[in-house]
Amino acid sequence: MKRKSRIIKIAKRIWFFLAVSFTIWILYSYQSHGVSDNDLKSNNEIVVTDNENYFLFEPSKKSTKILIFYPGAMVDPKAYVPLCRKISENNIKVYLIKMPWRLASKGYNLPKELGLFTDKSKTYILAGHSQGGKMAAQFVKENPSLIDKLILIGTSHPRDISLAASKIPILKIYGSDDGVADEYTIIKNKSKLPAATEFIKIEGANHAQFGYYGFQFGDNSAHISREKQQSETLKIILKFIE
Repeated sequence: MKRKSRIIKIAKRIWFFLAVSFTIWILYSYQSHGVSDNDLKSNNEIVVTDNENYFLFEPSKKSTKILIFYPGAMVDPKAYVPLCRKISENNIKVYLIKMPWRLASKGYNLPKELGLFTDKSKTYILAGHSQGGKMAAQFVKENPSLIDKLILIGTSHPRDISLAASKIPILKIYGSDDGVADEYTIIKNKSKLPAATEFIKIEGANHAQFGYYGFQFGDNSAHISREKQQSETLKIILKFIE
């Protein structure tokens, strides 16, 4: 009995050590990496606002388009600053939302609560990566009249809801080497989106390189650089918006 008790205690210690190690790895890996400080500085073209609810990138020229971006689950929102900054440089006002507990499922209604949809003369584009894409789809389902275009990046959703009857243009971007939102599952859920939805695959792209953060559990290694993946993503998004 004493030997069995010792084995149980050792097993519990090992489990605790592994759980703590995994949590520490998650916290580090999902932090932003390689984001330039200049991306968060204002200049003559872009005014940057950083508050508790969002990063805002506002062009100095009057913009008729507003893009709201939802980060992936547990990912530092700063990891999406380079992409959002580059989008804004094309005369698009961009809000990068800081989700409570870094979970879009907890804060996907935040833009509505903050009154970001008050100007009816603007075109509103909602975008999200991974779980951020899932909750962006959920927001459109619940608020069909507020969003003019939807962009889903590296996500197999919508899966549990259907947007098949939606009348707005929808774009889905995915990577051929994404191990989290794999191509098979994305195509399997295709019927949950309108027939006119644009599906665009980036060859060699994985899940984590849609942002600037570390390797994500369950993902595959990318076969293109992060810069190449980001550049392709930006190009696809801008073409869809314009």
